Amino acid sequence: MAMTQKEIEQLLKAALPDAACTVTPLDDGRNEHFAATIVSAQFMGKTRIEQHKIVHAALGGAVGTRLHALQLETRVPPQESPASRKPIFPSPPNLRRT
Repeated sequence: MAMTQKEIEQLLKAALPDAACTVTPLDDGRNEHFAATIVSAQFMGKTRIEQHKIVHAALGGAVGTRLHALQLETRVPPQESPASRKPIFPSPPNLRRT
């Protein structure tokens, strides 16, 4: 029996509770091919292969049996860069003479 979109989402959320997951069917409702985008802090510092292994483990061996194909995109959440922060003190006015 094939997996449904909802089952995939539930398994991913159970294994990666902090994750933002989007699962999209790619096969007009046959429940065989899906695309998934998963954003989780648990992927921080991991290679793409390690991230995908985490996802495959979350699906409990369903890929290749109940789930024929899963197109994955894994990412870490965006982090605020130091350049995007506002300065504590405003910059002094331009004191050059023209």
